[in-house]
Amino acid sequence: MKSFSESYKAAGVDITAGYKAVELMKAHIARTKNEGCLDDVGGFGGCFGLPIAGMDEPVLVSGTDGCGTKVKLAILMDKHDTIGIDAVAMCVNDIICCGAKPLFFLDYIACGKNIPEKIAAIVSGVAEGCVQSGAALIGGETAEHPGMMPEDDYDLAGFAVGVVDKKKILDNTRMAEGDVVIALASSGVHSNGFSLVRKVFDIDHNPDSLYTPCEELGGKSVAETLLTPTRIYVKSVLALLEKVDVKGISHITGGGFYENIPRALPKGLSAKITKSAVKVLPIFELIAKTGNVPERDMYNTYNMGVGMSIVVPAAEVDEALEILRANGEDAYVIGEIIKSDEGVVFC
Repeated sequence: MKSFSESYKAAGVDITAGYKAVELMKAHIARTKNEGCLDDVGGFGGCFGLPIAGMDEPVLVSGTDGCGTKVKLAILMDKHDTIGIDAVAMCVNDIICCGAKPLFFLDYIACGKNIPEKIAAIVSGVAEGCVQSGAALIGGETAEHPGMMPEDDYDLAGFAVGVVDKKKILDNTRMAEGDVVIALASSGVHSNGFSLVRKVFDIDHNPDSLYTPCEELGGKSVAETLLTPTRIYVKSVLALLEKVDVKGISHITGGGFYENIPRALPKGLSAKITKSAVKVLPIFELIAKTGNVPERDMYNTYNMGVGMSIVVPAAEVDEALEILRANGEDAYVIGEIIKSDEGVVFC
């Protein structure tokens, strides 16, 4: 006998919709399976066999995050199949900064009403993010919250676990004056600063302005440009770590350059960034112009076109750039490490 509660449905929660959503998402989840997967989705916990062959002292590295108010844009556009990529990216791009290879991912979706096709579309994006990062989607949760949020609303968060040999955890104590800072280009705004984006473009009161083709954006609309998924850097960085002496990695998320680059630096050293070298994407120029946002605030809020920065020895810059570009990254030098306690210095 199938589980069903007429009373619970009358209260706003249709458990049969949850079962249908799970059935619809199974094909997407199957794409993410890797050597560590031990069971199918639907149990009380996701089981994963830890691949530690060749590691002397394996260390688990975890990260959790959401997509912020970028979800609001996905809801406005009624496009739900890419926001899951953002959820995965925000987690796996963080743990790769420690040198850890992502192993598995779990998602959490809270919604006003469980519409199975919408939930499956969200999970299809999560699965795509997992495929791009090599992580398995081994479980998750979809929770209907009637009365807590409007029926069309939802929020999405995730949790990733990776592994690294303890001796290979990135150690910034070896960083030195003269090391070079390499930028990996972003795909756009990624998943940070959308509260300011919504204010600048008056999205909540004038959503129609999102859909007009914009000359500054090469004919794309603001909405299409903003919803571009966060780039996932895992596979290219793992390839780099195999060949180059990487001394520090920063995922440029909320807080921009000023908050994130110093997180990978030891005391007494700063990153001297050549501002003219930064390939600022048109969307950031448009945000600054439309909202009259000062340049300092832009670099303290957004990635400005640099989704990740990597510090390597000067002698290995050419090799690093070659590896990163061979793996599909737009990689280029934006600065160097200097003696200073300022964190980030622009010149």
